[in-house]
Amino acid sequence: MTQNTLFYGDNLPILREHVPDESIDLIYLDPPFNSNRSYNVLFKNERGEEAEAQITAFDDTWHWNTSAERTFHELIQNAPSHVVTMLGALREFVGTNQMMAYLTMMAARLVELHRVLKPSGSLYLHCDSTASHYLKIVMDTILGVQNFRNEIVWKRKTGRGETTHKSNKFGNSTDTLLFYSKSDDNLFYSQFNFEADGYEEYIEKFYRFTDETGRRYRIADLSSPSPRPNLTYEYKGYKPPSNGWAISREKMEQWDKEGRLYFPKSPNGRIQRKRFLDELKGKPVQNLWDDIEMISSQSNERLGYPTQKPLALLERIIQASSNEGDWVLDPFCGCGTAIAAAHKLNRRWIGIDITHLSISLMKYRLKDMFDLVEKKDYAVIGEPEDLGSAHQLARSDRYQFQWWALSLVQAKPLGGGGGREGKKGSDKGVDGVLNFLEEKGQLQRVLIQVKSGHVKSGDIRDLRGVVEREEAALGVFVTLEAPTQEMVTEAVSAGYFTSKTWQKDYPRIQILTVEDLLAGKGIDMPPSAYGTFKQAEKVKKQEGKQGELPM
Repeated sequence: MTQNTLFYGDNLPILREHVPDESIDLIYLDPPFNSNRSYNVLFKNERGEEAEAQITAFDDTWHWNTSAERTFHELIQNAPSHVVTMLGALREFVGTNQMMAYLTMMAARLVELHRVLKPSGSLYLHCDSTASHYLKIVMDTILGVQNFRNEIVWKRKTGRGETTHKSNKFGNSTDTLLFYSKSDDNLFYSQFNFEADGYEEYIEKFYRFTDETGRRYRIADLSSPSPRPNLTYEYKGYKPPSNGWAISREKMEQWDKEGRLYFPKSPNGRIQRKRFLDELKGKPVQNLWDDIEMISSQSNERLGYPTQKPLALLERIIQASSNEGDWVLDPFCGCGTAIAAAHKLNRRWIGIDITHLSISLMKYRLKDMFDLVEKKDYAVIGEPEDLGSAHQLARSDRYQFQWWALSLVQAKPLGGGGGREGKKGSDKGVDGVLNFLEEKGQLQRVLIQVKSGHVKSGDIRDLRGVVEREEAALGVFVTLEAPTQEMVTEAVSAGYFTSKTWQKDYPRIQILTVEDLLAGKGIDMPPSAYGTFKQAEKVKKQEGKQGELPM
């Protein structure tokens, strides 16, 4: 595989079928936390503001059922013996419940993620206190206790956290990142922060000296912490420390020429090193990350997707554990922050998600941020590419089919109350909407209905009635089956919408088949004013080389 790729589908078979052994440099995963919550995508309204409309993106509740039992049995049959022992012990202790179903699901995927990781690779698992203690046991077993690097604590909430509600516990304001490597040879670059608390005070306290060129510096010890007889030598009349110097004579001479040595006035003093302020990288980042704010309602990068993580968080991880051209994998890519950060930093990437809603958002985000075009700049695997696979998707999950079909016209799905079926009431019979601007900034709507089953002329009459009732400009009927002649006649009889801005007539009711959309045909309408999701900030990608995924 040589191309950046988004995969739609279950990440377990995708990992097994598409990702070769030891081919990935960095893995970041932010799986559901098993906290008994439903996560909803919040869409903006016609004015670009956040609306109440929402659609359930995923439920993070797992259940012990036949699927969990099958996965557990498969692991017992095929996983290494130490993994089998761990799973058996966990099942005996935890029981066959939601938590064990979650841990079984994660164990199966971590086995595959360990397989695809390069010897120099790293894995960061993003979780919270709900299951982090169990996940660490699973990861210690699969990736190795010796390969545990850090438990990183991200303080995701800001403010004082005051509340008038009575509680019997402290509030939760942190997430956990479990950082593991494949081996002792993992790639790692220390990260630095110029804006850390106390950093300015640190500079003022220690960088108190100025050399003849005006450069500020501090002095640092040059003595060896342990006895080094081979580094015990006099230099320019200054005697060595009791353990010897920390550097060789050659290095001492080099630093002397570069003006990096501080010579005390007293011959009994000790040579020290000058550390210049203008070469300071910043305060080293430790395992408490309290300098990256979470996505708030006012954040420019907010897309309205649940559990969206800040770009800065993923940039730090990627810069710490990969090089330009390396391969980054996110098997639960959601709205794709890891993918966006990887592309910005000139890494190659693979993203996997099980919902068309996420894949649609990713495509939209890549277009917004980097002007990337599907098939030209990256591949999408798993989405229907022909009529046969579209029929298959419709049979397996009509909601996924509906979201996929709406993504073909970049329409906003309508939803409400967190339900998969979408909003009922005044919008009944409408699955999606597009907007465009007319003269004087007047916003006009295009209402879209998607049908995957049998269609008839009454469907067109119903859509026409909804368009008239809602005072929308256009109505579009997207159908998997070919329309009847009566349907076409009914659509034509609806007449036209005349755009004064564009001085053009547009058919008020339009019928588009999935086959039309796959062939590149689109809605005949004025340019859309707003996209499906909140607009992502456009960024400039770093220049550099790109790598190839070994097969």
